Amino acid sequence: MAERSDVLVVGAGPTGLVLACGLALRGVAVRVVDRAAGPATTSRANILHARGVEVLDRIGALGDLPERALAPLGMTMHARNRPLSTMRFRPLDGESTQALFVSQADIEERLRRRAAGLGVDVAWGRRVTGLEQDGDGATAVLADGSRAPARWVVGCDGAHSAVRDLAGIDFPGVTVVEQFLLADARMDWDRDRSVSAGWFHRDGMVLAIPMPDGPGAERADGDLWRLMADVPATDERLDARRIVARIEALLPVRTGDTGASVRDAVWTSVFRVRRRLAADYRRGRVLLAGDAAHVHSPIGGQGMNTGIGDAENLAWKLALVARDRADAGLLDTYAAERRPLAADVLSTTTANTRMLVGEGPVTRLIRDRVFVPLLNLPAVQRRATRTASQLDVSYRTGPLGGPRRAAGPRPGDRVPDRGCLRPDGTPTRLYAELGSGWVVLAPHGAPGAEAAAEAARDRLGERVTLLHPRAAEPGGTVLLVRPDGHAGGVGAAGADGLGRYLDAVLLGAGGGR
Repeated sequence: MAERSDVLVVGAGPTGLVLACGLALRGVAVRVVDRAAGPATTSRANILHARGVEVLDRIGALGDLPERALAPLGMTMHARNRPLSTMRFRPLDGESTQALFVSQADIEERLRRRAAGLGVDVAWGRRVTGLEQDGDGATAVLADGSRAPARWVVGCDGAHSAVRDLAGIDFPGVTVVEQFLLADARMDWDRDRSVSAGWFHRDGMVLAIPMPDGPGAERADGDLWRLMADVPATDERLDARRIVARIEALLPVRTGDTGASVRDAVWTSVFRVRRRLAADYRRGRVLLAGDAAHVHSPIGGQGMNTGIGDAENLAWKLALVARDRADAGLLDTYAAERRPLAADVLSTTTANTRMLVGEGPVTRLIRDRVFVPLLNLPAVQRRATRTASQLDVSYRTGPLGGPRRAAGPRPGDRVPDRGCLRPDGTPTRLYAELGSGWVVLAPHGAPGAEAAAEAARDRLGERVTLLHPRAAEPGGTVLLVRPDGHAGGVGAAGADGLGRYLDAVLLGAGGGR
């Protein structure tokens, strides 16, 4: 039998790799297996929203992705060739992170490189066929008969998760759209690549998203596009040639553009849009993250980003439990914080997809006369961009949240990145100190700030950095910032209050034991 790891991660997509990196950064022995024969080369997801960019940056995996990506500037919606509205992806006030159009394959490559640098490699061609667990751990049985024992197993193995099924966790859901065609194609097409485009038609819709075509590709002279179109479901088996032929036939009908043609299809797919949400994210020693826990419409590009957020949230909690610094009840806060977010994402993406597809004359009338014109309003654009970015995610109503005790964020709120100074006066940024550690954020001269940091180090056994904001903070409070960028304990300076908060969280009072 193989040596037992602390955590077995099943699935080497973005969710599994972010989780593996987050665990390895904290000294947890982690093993990653995937049923595929090797890394995927197709794009699949193609937008990394601002929250996902932040996560990769915090764990040291962002690398040159911003240079290899396109920055989405907006989307113009049309009725045939008549523009209806342009939704601008305006920079968010007070934020420095831009969403990126970038291939999922490129993201995974960067994450694998980071994981390897932390001593974690992916074992390819390892399909999980059985799962056993007891009070001390869980063992995955692989297709070749070998066994992979671990203290904890996390299923990051997608919508058809073997881990979820073997753990007996229900995955209810419904079909939203019967059939979508997708093609990543090089186009002969005279279109502005600074914005995406969508077209409404009584027969359905078309989306066209510019995509980077390798390192250093320029937006202006590239020719790779992602095309998506809903079509009635049939029993016809659609191979790549038929998918391209169908898309080429419907482009002039739905867009009014008779000059567009597909020169070369890089990747094609046919899929149904479903919404599903796991009944729970934990069963004993087994946990779920990413598409294994939730699947929804690809419109809006929320799936990969929600999974990356799952992984970062789970990583610091599971590391504390695996290193015996926290009670296992802390893991219940993972589902309590992340599952409601997934439910909101499912609800929003389902509603938006049904509205955009416009099934039925009443829905199409509301879409064309009410929904689409609203997209031109700056306030609506800012709100939609912020929601899609996931920068407004808050856990204040969860078990680790709490009421406001002073000016500034409440426990559970996201704490934006900011310029800071270390106690010796050297400059840094808040997010540069997170990822593998915690931060105690305190104004210069706050009494007891160092004692608060020592109280955190004593309980967490991790790197805890004391930082001073470069800009004056309201209220003069001490703030404990979690590795995922959310506020932990908030209150007056001193070790006692922070110590009580961490004792409650780590020993179970805040962890649902």
